[in-house]
Amino acid sequence: MSAMPSPPLPEARSPDRVVVTCAVVGAEVTREQNPAVPYLPEEIARAALDAWRAGAAVVHLHARHPDGRASQRPEHFREIVDRIRATGCDVVIQCSTGGAVGMGVNERLGSLVDGAEMATLNMGTTNFGDEVFVNSRPDIVRIAARIRERGLVPECEIYDAGMLETLRWLREKGHLGRPYQVQFVLGVPGGMSGTERNLRFLVEGLPEPAHWGVAGVGRCEMPMVELALRLGGDVRVGLEDNLYASKGVLARGNAELVETAVRLARASGREPSTPAEARAALGIAPAPARPP
Repeated sequence: MSAMPSPPLPEARSPDRVVVTCAVVGAEVTREQNPAVPYLPEEIARAALDAWRAGAAVVHLHARHPDGRASQRPEHFREIVDRIRATGCDVVIQCSTGGAVGMGVNERLGSLVDGAEMATLNMGTTNFGDEVFVNSRPDIVRIAARIRERGLVPECEIYDAGMLETLRWLREKGHLGRPYQVQFVLGVPGGMSGTERNLRFLVEGLPEPAHWGVAGVGRCEMPMVELALRLGGDVRVGLEDNLYASKGVLARGNAELVETAVRLARASGREPSTPAEARAALGIAPAPARPP
């Protein structure tokens, strides 16, 4: 018996364009795992600039203390953002409110500094390997309210199927308005694995058509890029999610991973969006004019 055809998926707003995001550092990866992992604000800013030059329209930012520990301190994020903008780089800046496992909400909200344009909004509590990232529904509502107060566009991060119901509830109760983006994060130990079946299931389960993308963790990073390109979504790469350029070969930096995503996008017939195109697609206000 022949298989039933899959239902249509919500389309990206510009089917011939794809927004490439680069998650340049994250909260967990270390230089012991890959010497290219940036720690200092100037290193993180430089990694963001390199990713932009390679074709990323959005950079997803975490911050670190000089010894590599995760930081949500406003001064660390502010320095990173200021250093990026001082170069004339117009990349879209997205700051993480997830921080690291064990951080409270007050600490995690320290990332929402002037100059940020987007902020992540994790849709629930999830296992991260042997640890648990806790994000209760009251936490989510509070973070969503702060993102709205700051005038930022939320990126709703979904690690498991039940988080779609939280997204639906937030919309129904008025805690989440448009515009927003949905980011499926697949391959985290304890969350949903990075497979076509899972991604299709999640996208088909969106409570309403929405601009969506996917971040594949570890070895499923580039397979998820290829799949999202085929299904009409956006893509995320970077050292936060994956430390390797190929099996057993460490990536030289974030730019190398962006270059691979850009090459795959063009091979699929989709051109990477510029930051200006990404702002238009994601509902972000145009970037302020650069000083003369």
